[in-house]
Amino acid sequence: MSPQRRRTMSRRIPSMTAGVLASAVIASGSVCTGTAAAASPDDTPLAESASPAPGVAQPPAAPAAPTPVPPPALTPRPTPTSKPKPTPTLIPTSTPTGGVTSPQTDPQTDPQPGNSTFPAFGAYLDYGPRGVQRMGQLSKWLGGSELRVGHTYLPGDRWSNIEGAPGFLEDWAQWRRERADRLFVLNVPMLERNEERVSDTEVGSLLAQGAAGDFDEHFRRLARRLVDLKVPDTVLVPGWEMNGQTYTHRCGPDPVAWKTYWKRIVTAMRSVPGQKFRFDFTPSRGLDAVPWTTCYPGDDVVDVIGMDSYDQPEGKSFSEQVSEPYGLQKHVDFAKAHHKAISYPEWGLFRNGDNPDYMRRMIGWIDRYKPLYNTITDYCPHGVWQCDVNPQSSLVYRSMLSGRLQPSVPSVPSVPKPTQPTQPTTPTTPPVTPPVTPPATPPDCAPLNLGDWVEYWLGGKLCLRFDWWSRRS
Repeated sequence: MSPQRRRTMSRRIPSMTAGVLASAVIASGSVCTGTAAAASPDDTPLAESASPAPGVAQPPAAPAAPTPVPPPALTPRPTPTSKPKPTPTLIPTSTPTGGVTSPQTDPQTDPQPGNSTFPAFGAYLDYGPRGVQRMGQLSKWLGGSELRVGHTYLPGDRWSNIEGAPGFLEDWAQWRRERADRLFVLNVPMLERNEERVSDTEVGSLLAQGAAGDFDEHFRRLARRLVDLKVPDTVLVPGWEMNGQTYTHRCGPDPVAWKTYWKRIVTAMRSVPGQKFRFDFTPSRGLDAVPWTTCYPGDDVVDVIGMDSYDQPEGKSFSEQVSEPYGLQKHVDFAKAHHKAISYPEWGLFRNGDNPDYMRRMIGWIDRYKPLYNTITDYCPHGVWQCDVNPQSSLVYRSMLSGRLQPSVPSVPSVPKPTQPTQPTTPTTPPVTPPVTPPATPPDCAPLNLGDWVEYWLGGKLCLRFDWWSRRS
């Protein structure tokens, strides 16, 4: 993120014993609650907003929202049966209507006509079980759209949590295993005390230790944890926004050591039997503390090149976000030059308030360049569903993403024609549809034995008439 983006939230998850999570340090700053303001009378708000993730902005209070506008007629948001009790925050320790004006399309940033395929998408809704539950609720709000991407964060307070100790990983693993086409995205801090404003001098020393292999075992343990949870294909985002100044795992104090350390992490995790991980190198958009290309560790240890891209700084248009140094266009071009997929693990509103033009054009950009996945950060001030200060952007998001479905049942394959006049093998599994009862064989006809499978598709037996020679004469 830009240097203007200040993250004040510091999370803790102490070691978990007897299934009890102890103390938590809760971020300063306000978090909005409620649904997207574009809600019908039946769209009852959630009782609580999503908890901010580690490393996701927790900014000052957003400006007052404009008057909400009625949304498109879609499935209403479900009403919770009861208001959940507050719990200690653990870790992370189609043109819109209703007065929303759509500017002219931009051929450089908007999807092209005829684009009928949509990239996988989801949202950050909460780090733990509530985030999993809200995936289904958001899907209903979007008219049944398939949310194929689940996204959460490991806390960076201590090594045991970076190794995968938090129990919420089990909930996300179960969600991932329910469908083969889902993606589970996990942000992984590269160093403990990741949000404690460690000095550049100490960061440089820690990066040197990582480059020397001192921390390899922590990441092997994380890899084994994910394999044991049967999510060996997790998309991992180590050291996100490394080009900024916020995190202990930042690159600026020693880019050479940082890149060597990244390689050691990837090598350590790939050494675990059964793993199929993909590693996502994700800077923040623009020129932050250092150019993010300075931190790129190499094509052999990167599978995806991501970008966290919020609507900031104040007054910057979306076109400027595309063309700025190390901006959206540079991201796409860099990934193409390195033959890598792209992603947008974090994106959403920010410094420019309720900005429907940004929302429309960012979704258009995503549709045009088809990242492997994207997940909007859905809490105030970034979000559109759990935040009520962005009603116009909420309308745009809902109208553009509603009803986006992915095929869930494979099509029935056609039966190949036999190339040889040999009897096909009788299938071991009976057909789902009962076979058509063939008519009785005429007394002057000799049946041909073509096998049960061919006869099923023909609808009966074939026979050779005894008097075929007399009919020809």
